[in-house]
Amino acid sequence: MLRVCWLNWISSRLVVPWLLFMWVTTACADINPRNISAKERGLYIFELAGCKECHTEPEGNFLAGGRALETPFGVFYSPNITPHPTRGIGSWKLQDFHRALRHGVSPDGGDYYPVFPFASYTGMTDADIYDLWAYLRSIPAVDRLNREHQLKFPFNIRPLMWGWKLLFFESKPFETDVSRSDLWNRGAYIVRALAHCGECHTPRNRFGAMNLDRELGGNPKGPDGDVVPNITPDKATGIGGWSVADLDSLLEIGMLPDADFVGSSMGDVVDNSTSNLTAYDRSAVIEFVRTLPAVFDARN
Repeated sequence: MLRVCWLNWISSRLVVPWLLFMWVTTACADINPRNISAKERGLYIFELAGCKECHTEPEGNFLAGGRALETPFGVFYSPNITPHPTRGIGSWKLQDFHRALRHGVSPDGGDYYPVFPFASYTGMTDADIYDLWAYLRSIPAVDRLNREHQLKFPFNIRPLMWGWKLLFFESKPFETDVSRSDLWNRGAYIVRALAHCGECHTPRNRFGAMNLDRELGGNPKGPDGDVVPNITPDKATGIGGWSVADLDSLLEIGMLPDADFVGSSMGDVVDNSTSNLTAYDRSAVIEFVRTLPAVFDARN
């Protein structure tokens, strides 16, 4: 009798908690995105980060580089980021990849030009960097040599980037604003870090650094010389008159409030990036941009 009671006591304290643990973890697995593989999570990060638009030449091999980007400083050509051991990033280690995104430094210790948006990617979390790395390691390697940039003097002197970074760059991951909602913070993380919207939509100074006092206020000298619009809540020159539905349609299908559709580089962004956002992440982006300080764009 004592033995049976003792076994029942053990069972009540081991089996029941174990069953409760299994129920909780099984239930949470359906809502926890971490239950999918790093490669699958990395694909979503890859889409948000817009890697395809820059690293794939029109009609070229996927992520094999060679896409030209015209700037006031000269023409930059995107590199091959496939896992080819000599032409791409196949010889890199995870720490090399992390240092490139977080610090803007190449595996050989050289500083990258800010045309590579490390000034935004520095905000990425370690988990997202790892997942993106896992995805990039899974794609087919392409044997394609990188093209040399065609830059004006003195911008072709890469060691000068050390001084640029000293003046205009701070390496640090995204910091949550505890006074804001989770939705707002998710939107801020996507816009400021992952999707690096400010790299195109924020004007730059004469040295090519973003003028964050006019964050997302429009850029008269965007990629390839395009004028990039103001996406702050200014009612006269920005998106202040747009509804939530207008912004949602833009992100999902590229449709503007007048029923026209975006084209040029923004068309690529919608096709390859924002159209893949989850409904929650679209809502987060919208929540964030609608609460930014309005910037008046005198060009409009």
